[in-house]
Amino acid sequence: NLPELYYKITLADQLKELVSMVRSVALAVCAAALLLAMAAGGAAAQGVGSVITRAVYETMLPNRDNSICPAKGFYTYDAFIAAAGTFPGFGTTGSADDVKRELAAFFGQTSHETTGGPQFQWGYCFKEEKTMATSPPYYGRGPIQLTGQSNYDLAGKALKLDLVSNPNLVSTDAEVSFRTAMWFWMTAQGNKPSCHDVALRRWTPTAADTAAGRVPGYGVITNIINGGRECGKGMNPENVDRIGYYTRYCGILGTATGDNLDCYTQQNFAT
Repeated sequence: NLPELYYKITLADQLKELVSMVRSVALAVCAAALLLAMAAGGAAAQGVGSVITRAVYETMLPNRDNSICPAKGFYTYDAFIAAAGTFPGFGTTGSADDVKRELAAFFGQTSHETTGGPQFQWGYCFKEEKTMATSPPYYGRGPIQLTGQSNYDLAGKALKLDLVSNPNLVSTDAEVSFRTAMWFWMTAQGNKPSCHDVALRRWTPTAADTAAGRVPGYGVITNIINGGRECGKGMNPENVDRIGYYTRYCGILGTATGDNLDCYTQQNFAT
């Protein structure tokens, strides 16, 4: 009869409306999830840039484009950000202080490696080893001063570049230059932890490390990079310079330096 037919039609319409609402909600949830994922990805990609802004970069490296610097115009902010984007964990991991401390440590070490003057104001002045005498043609290049054929080979394989045949790429392509430094920073080699893990306080010394005086802190990063020349030799100007840059950058970024900044009494990892 008519009332029953009306009820059936009304119920069918209500069901259709309910299905439509469910679909709309499902689509909205999916869209929200996608937006959140995109936002998270964007935050990770922009994480380094949110701490090391262009203005901060200029403040940290005020003389890198000075006319007396051989690397004038080479180490651009855009090249740094582009390179950092290829290492998602670099400068984006841990608490806000962890992030700041790691970036201060990275720039502290690389500024010493490329320094061209006093007062911790002349980082990134050089893009090649001053004398070009260490392991030619695989002498030091870039922010970390990548040195030795084995390092060029390992870095090249990781970055999918032939750096053994073309080592000059590290001193002619700024993004590649930064990427080699970040590769070294993020990669553990042999019995050495990665600089990244040490900076984030994720490294736990072994019994051998403890016996050798290697304790968590910025000093172990110096040991990783150049321990054979600078560690276990008492106070030396190289250590002082690395610490000075790091301390200055921690101040700029607003974070504490932590303890164990030097490697004066640490045996190097090769010992």
